[in-house]
Amino acid sequence: MGRRAAEEMLILVDERNRTIGRAGKRTIHTLGLLHRAFSIFLVDAAGRLLLQQRSRAKYHSGGLWANSCCGHPQPGERTQTAARRRLGEELGASARLRFGFRARYRTGLANGLVENEIVYVYFGAAPDALRLNPAEVRAVKPLTFAALRADIARHPRRYAYWLRHYLKNHAAAIRRGIVSQKSGRG
Repeated sequence: MGRRAAEEMLILVDERNRTIGRAGKRTIHTLGLLHRAFSIFLVDAAGRLLLQQRSRAKYHSGGLWANSCCGHPQPGERTQTAARRRLGEELGASARLRFGFRARYRTGLANGLVENEIVYVYFGAAPDALRLNPAEVRAVKPLTFAALRADIARHPRRYAYWLRHYLKNHAAAIRRGIVSQKSGRG
């Protein structure tokens, strides 16, 4: 039997987003410890948001639709650097990212784990081609902001908690990010 891979270490923070330590990813989500995270919204030339359907194999929220990409910086890693890294790992993509807003949420998940995060949310241009990592992403689709809000209202259980949270609590910032990204294309 092979050696078990080391647990990914994440950054623990206090309510003011100051680093206070580190802990393993599974431990953090089991105990509901506050940690730093990021989310990315990729926007296509038509101003639609690129959504990803999480792989069913993910340790939580598998099969649910979410924003383009999300993850956690590791200790010593800048948040935006981590976001660019995860774009490559999940979608086989790269994009110039612009900071949009910061979010804070805590929620229990269906499998007993807890998300308790301070999240940096970025916007970037959706590339023409993607190379989806099937261990991370099952499918992608573009949706307008209005169509996404309408579908979440009709079928909220199809969507990851954090995406619903962003649309409910940060709708104006998402709209600004879409407009800024769309107008920033050359």
